[in-house]
Amino acid sequence: MNTAKLGRVATPWHLWVIGALTLLFNAMGVLSYTMTELGMLADAGMTPDQIAFMDSYPAWAIAFWALGVWGAFAGSVLLLLRSKYAVAAMVVATIGLIGTTVYNYVLIDVPASMQAPGLDVAIWAVTLSLLLYVRRMASTGVLR
Repeated sequence: MNTAKLGRVATPWHLWVIGALTLLFNAMGVLSYTMTELGMLADAGMTPDQIAFMDSYPAWAIAFWALGVWGAFAGSVLLLLRSKYAVAAMVVATIGLIGTTVYNYVLIDVPASMQAPGLDVAIWAVTLSLLLYVRRMASTGVLR
């Protein structure tokens, strides 16, 4: 069947690569969030002081973290499903990342043992790149 007659745009090969790679990357955030919320940080090798620090997060900061990780994960899944809602999911993820970053870098002092600026830069880079990518794919008609 000719997809041009149906008004569909062919899926570029890079969508599958970017979708799969970001899904794996974002799954790490979901795993970290889930382990924290299920009280499994000791199983992950965290010290009692590190666990106490994570347990001290206020509900609103945890909510931003949830928006960030689950929004990004949903964005990757929706990209792979070629859904236009990937854009909304990535906007939610970006809002969550902004809130989490403000909390961690402006409002509190993160212990040295919990700092990972390289990881923070990578998360920002992946999130913003994926937001721009899904917007581009939506504007070209790849996402419906």
